[in-house]
Amino acid sequence: MNVRRLAPRLLLLACVALAVIWMGLNRDLLDSTALDSWLAGLGVWAPVAYVGLYAAGTVIFLPGSLFTMAGGALFGPMWGAVLSLLGATIGAGLAFLIARYIAGDWVMQKAAGRLKRLIDGVETEGWRFVAFVRLVPLFPFNLTNYALGLTRIGFWPYVVTSLICMAPGAVAYTWLGHAGREAIAGDTSAIRYGLLALGLLAAVAFLPRLVTRLRKGEAMTWIEPEELHRQIESGRPLTVLDVRGADEFTGQLGHIPDAVNIPLGELDRRLDELRSTANGEVTVVCRTDKRSAAAQTILRNAGFKNVAVLRGGMERWAALGRETVRDGSGKGPVTT
Repeated sequence: MNVRRLAPRLLLLACVALAVIWMGLNRDLLDSTALDSWLAGLGVWAPVAYVGLYAAGTVIFLPGSLFTMAGGALFGPMWGAVLSLLGATIGAGLAFLIARYIAGDWVMQKAAGRLKRLIDGVETEGWRFVAFVRLVPLFPFNLTNYALGLTRIGFWPYVVTSLICMAPGAVAYTWLGHAGREAIAGDTSAIRYGLLALGLLAAVAFLPRLVTRLRKGEAMTWIEPEELHRQIESGRPLTVLDVRGADEFTGQLGHIPDAVNIPLGELDRRLDELRSTANGEVTVVCRTDKRSAAAQTILRNAGFKNVAVLRGGMERWAALGRETVRDGSGKGPVTT
């Protein structure tokens, strides 16, 4: 990485670190009453300032409950919940992007062993894992935003899932702020236990699947387009299996030269056919990589040992300017 590209990242990292340190040394300034008074004095600009402060506070590790209850006290239970959720989501998205921009590529290059299996497992579960950590109140919100940015979970699935799964907590704490922190102090345990119960349901729904996948070593095995291109150019024994439909195989994106086309829906009954044509390792391809992930599971269950998924699929392959074929001249049977 050259200095010109590294300098902005280091500057951004330094700014975030300094803000976090300053707030850590001045936590006594976090007075909810003062925050309420300041926002109330802004008039029509109060909602905008509130959302901006909430987002910034999320990035620098300020407690979200402080802002959420202030939102309930100032804007009422409905608009307070909407604005709180908006600020938390924007802040979570910013922290995610900061982590990915500063360290995401470096972490993926260095990841190995259990760390790589964990990252791949998280990426395989995608939005389900995001839903799990948002609903289970055991994961620190601010830290999780940065941690998920180090994986390759898509930004928009991350944001949308976070928005939906943070809503119960936002509504609960906004109502708490609206009703008055002191007046209903005796009822705070009900909210806490309610959120804990919701988190337990999330754990029952999502955790077993993730743990099972990691224990069995079934985490996704990815291959980057650049690496696949190098392997093809080197003449390494390799079968590229495209699991799209025939219309997609010869469509706008075309297909990788010499790819075998077996649509995902037909893969189970055409495994013997694939075994007869497979040459060494198998790389699975689709438009993005979702169908490829399902195909990888089918092939592994059928005894195929070295199966990888092309990250980003044909969309990323084509975006990088790699060679494609659009005339249906792929190797092996092309479905019609």
